[in-house]
Amino acid sequence: MALGYYNRYNLFYINGEQTVVPYVAIPTKPSDKVYVYKVGVSRLDKVSQEYYGTPFFGWLILQANPEYSGMENNIFDGAVLNIPYPLVTSLQDYKFGCRGSLLLLW
Repeated sequence: MALGYYNRYNLFYINGEQTVVPYVAIPTKPSDKVYVYKVGVSRLDKVSQEYYGTPFFGWLILQANPEYSGMENNIFDGAVLNIPYPLVTSLQDYKFGCRGSLLLLW
């Protein structure tokens, strides 16, 4: 069963104002998957759909591959992407990583 949309920006509203969303490192796990990116064929929403059953987590795949600076068009043909897996555990890793950033904002 696919997880629905997760609004990662909700964590960064303070007094009704959105703050900067920091980069959060996603740790690699033995359960992670790999995907060979094909320019002109691959799209992260489609990769998210394939691995997670929902197209909404391309951002998480980018977080797990910081060498592409958070931009899908920086991914070169034949690049091997780390796909954080399983999704729920990877989202928990993301939320845990956000805690340190949130403490700095307060």
